[in-house]
Amino acid sequence: MRRREFITLVGGAAAWPIGALAQQPDEVRRIGVLVHTAADDPEGQTSIAAFKQALQQLGWTEGGNLRIDYRWAAGDAGHFQRYADELLALAPDVIFAASTPSVQALQQATRTVPIVFAIVADPVGAGFVDSLARPGGNVTGFTPGEYGMSGKWLELIKEIAPRVTRVAVLRDLTIGLGQLGAIQSVAPPFGVEVRPVGVADANEIERGISAFARDPTGALIVTLGPGAIRHREMIIGLAARHKLPAVYPARFFAADGGLIAYGPDTIEPYRRAAGYVDRILKGEKPADLPVQAPTKYELVINLKTAKALGLEVPPMLLARADEVIE
Repeated sequence: MRRREFITLVGGAAAWPIGALAQQPDEVRRIGVLVHTAADDPEGQTSIAAFKQALQQLGWTEGGNLRIDYRWAAGDAGHFQRYADELLALAPDVIFAASTPSVQALQQATRTVPIVFAIVADPVGAGFVDSLARPGGNVTGFTPGEYGMSGKWLELIKEIAPRVTRVAVLRDLTIGLGQLGAIQSVAPPFGVEVRPVGVADANEIERGISAFARDPTGALIVTLGPGAIRHREMIIGLAARHKLPAVYPARFFAADGGLIAYGPDTIEPYRRAAGYVDRILKGEKPADLPVQAPTKYELVINLKTAKALGLEVPPMLLARADEVIE
């Protein structure tokens, strides 16, 4: 072979991959999303929209360099594991999971695919992470608050309805043990008896609240979980029917007619979770990303509901509110 032909051949071979690479589209990464609400739930849609918007601001465009596969469990216990398996079969680079049941299902199916969560009340107690500071496995994310703030719900109930001596705590029986314990620990100084009520389905909720409401001087504390979110209209309606003062864990409950809401911004964890997804797609590991709690809580009071219940909201409580719905 002549020297000139050899140089041309080698040079062309070296140049070909560069030209070919220049014509290739950007690598498309794939994430799965497992949500606890129904696909048509307004709160769920708002939350996922915030998640996608935050991803876009970080340079990830759905339909461009990112493919997102969604599954909406609608609070149905039977859906979580099936949808978790479906998402993992699609070989995602990372999965975003909202709520404790979503993460439980995913972690049963994989210990290697990275999982970022939001709205998981007790990730340590549930066994998802070794500790908040050092998760240690394939899971990390954002919690809705520290247990200590749960006692604030009881304080608010006594502030707006001082005669209350009995409180039903609505919670998912498989989660929220720490929250219930925190409420029970502060109940004696307030002279309040605490009774847990499950929210597994509509029948359990109606039976539990109706039985509890037979005696006077009662009130409700609703903790954050898929059951309470799924059945929030029913819970708010039952509280109104039985004239029960109630405190809820997020603003949208008060916006839907609940008396008082005290808790974190429930949309912000979705935005922050997008940041963790971005970092994992760029090479970081969930084990090295600490679980984070909210830094601010908001108090929302529905004055229309207070009037319907015959309650007068103390001026000092109104002054502390971040929002008053009239």
